[in-house]
Amino acid sequence: MAQLLEIMATLRDPQKGCPWDIKQTFDSIVPYTIEEAYEVADAIHQQDWQDVKGELGDLLFQVVFYCQMAKEQGLFDFDDVVAGLNEKLTRRHPHVFDEQEFSDEAAINANWEAEKAKEREQKGQDPSVLANIPLALPALSRAEKIQRRCAKHGFDWDTLGPVVDKVREEIDEVMDEVVQIAPDQTKIAEEVGDLLFATVNLSRHLEVNPEQALQQANKKFERRFRQVEENVLEQSLRLEECSLAQLDAIWDQVKQREKANQ
Repeated sequence: MAQLLEIMATLRDPQKGCPWDIKQTFDSIVPYTIEEAYEVADAIHQQDWQDVKGELGDLLFQVVFYCQMAKEQGLFDFDDVVAGLNEKLTRRHPHVFDEQEFSDEAAINANWEAEKAKEREQKGQDPSVLANIPLALPALSRAEKIQRRCAKHGFDWDTLGPVVDKVREEIDEVMDEVVQIAPDQTKIAEEVGDLLFATVNLSRHLEVNPEQALQQANKKFERRFRQVEENVLEQSLRLEECSLAQLDAIWDQVKQREKANQ
C-alpha cells in the first residue's frame, strides 16, 4: 500500500510526473471511476477471477487518485479515509465489535439505519430516509434503492398480490395515454416511467436484482439475435431482405435449440 501511494504521488509530481495524471481533477476522473466499477461488476458476472483481481486494482487506483489530489489540497489523505472507514464499520456493527446483542437480522438492520440517520443529523444533512441516494446510479438500481429505503420504514406491501396489481394498473395507464386521439408523448413517457418503477418493485419483492436481471436479458437477446444473423447469412440473405415473419420463425428456432441444449 505504501508503494502504491508513493507511485501515485510520483505520477502527480509537477516536475517528473505524468502529464495526463497531473492535469486531472476530482471532476475529470469521475467517469473513469464509474467505468472501473462497471468493469469490476462485469468481470464478476463473467466469473473471470484473474480479471476481477486486475479490475479491483484499477478501482483501488481510483480511490488512491482521489486521496492524492485531496492531500495536495490539504483536504484529507488516504490514512484519513481508512481511519474514517474503520471507525464507521466498528460503530455500525456493535453486535460484532461491542458485544451488543440484537434479536434478529431485522433488529441489526434497524440499528444500521439508525446509525446512518444519526450521522446525517450530526453532519447537518438532509434528514430524509431518501437522502444520499446517488443521482448517478443507473435508474433501475436507484429505483430499487429508493424502494428499499422506504420499505425499511414500513412503506411497502406485505404480499405479492398488490405489487402485481400495480404493474397491471401501470400498463393500463400507459395504454390509456397511447390510445388518445392526440397522444401526449410527455404523458406517455411519464406513465412508462411509472411502469418501470412498478416493475422494479416487483423484482425487489421477488428478490431479483433488476439491474442484473436486465443485463442478463440483454445478453440473452444479443446472443440469440447473433444466431439469427448467422442463420440469415447461411441462407445468403441480409436481414433487410427478410420479413418479420421470417425473422420471428428463425428466432423461435434459435430459442428452441437453446432450450434443448440446456
